[in-house]
Amino acid sequence: MRNFTCKCGNTLYFANSSCLSCGRSVGFIPEQLTLSTCELIEDNVWLAYADNQHYKPCSNYTKYQVCNWLVPLNQEGEYCSSCALTTHIPDLSRQENVLLWYRMELAKRRLLYTLKKLGLPVWRPIPDKPPLRFRFLEDVKEDKYGNELTVKSTIITGHNNGVITLNLREAEDASRVLMREKMNERYRTLIGHFRHESGHFYWDVLIQNSPWQQSFRDLFGDENIDYMQSLEAYYKSGPPANWQENYISAYASMHPWEDWAETWAHYLHIVDTLETATEYEVALLGYETVNPLTNNGAANPEFDVVYEDWCRLTTVLNALNRSMGLDDAYPFVISDRALLKLRFVHDIVQKQLSA
Repeated sequence: MRNFTCKCGNTLYFANSSCLSCGRSVGFIPEQLTLSTCELIEDNVWLAYADNQHYKPCSNYTKYQVCNWLVPLNQEGEYCSSCALTTHIPDLSRQENVLLWYRMELAKRRLLYTLKKLGLPVWRPIPDKPPLRFRFLEDVKEDKYGNELTVKSTIITGHNNGVITLNLREAEDASRVLMREKMNERYRTLIGHFRHESGHFYWDVLIQNSPWQQSFRDLFGDENIDYMQSLEAYYKSGPPANWQENYISAYASMHPWEDWAETWAHYLHIVDTLETATEYEVALLGYETVNPLTNNGAANPEFDVVYEDWCRLTTVLNALNRSMGLDDAYPFVISDRALLKLRFVHDIVQKQLSA
């Protein structure tokens, strides 16, 4: 993730809605992937210094402060291109839900930033495919007295026909950690959920009925294997004993679709984190870190270069976390087979950029 610069020279971060130095309002311009200092011209009309164009803040920016994206002034509608993708939001009469919704939207915007930089279709129409949409739902049950009570999870995080649904509890740190322990996972994050579920969406868009489908099956397996039977078998017996030899995570062993989604998510982890490292001019063992998201992906380095830098960076990240008594930042070992799958994702993304 890039950092940005205010008109006053102060550093701005992706989530900022104002400059902490000069106090100016700032807004993200998705068409340019830049965060700009803005001047209030009149009610709901902002002038962005980045391009000297007029914008209006997203309605969720002004009403709830859960967004910091801008809308072109001549564009119809009150929502930015990110918030317009969300079809269901939590019950905002519950005050705590506003913060959880903000966390959901922030993680979603980080995902969209990376997808756009990789040249992947998000907003443009995809022939014969449903558009990408998001639902943020919560587990609620009404008792006989009319009171709403939170109960055990009934909202399942997942993807179906272009719609990504996330359980609001994933935005609660304590609930997410509890679920991570219950599921015997070493890694579970909100952005990880978004990246994983987007993988299912892009399997439908990029792999299904495409020239890539046979290559996918050669690497990941036949997706026609019964999904529900695979799911039941996984939760009954767990992953195969040698799963580390073939999969990037235990859950990836459940079904070829999950293998793809886990691999896709890891690829997005890699490119986003490496861009952040280059933004801070990180150099390891005398090597400058490459940026795999340079120029909206048009000048992406070769996969081998990206992976070498990723190995160096995660070795340091894990060592630093251990020094602080924290869990590894990246608790995964990538086998040769899993590496081939990551390369496959890279090749497909590069194909999109050159199309």
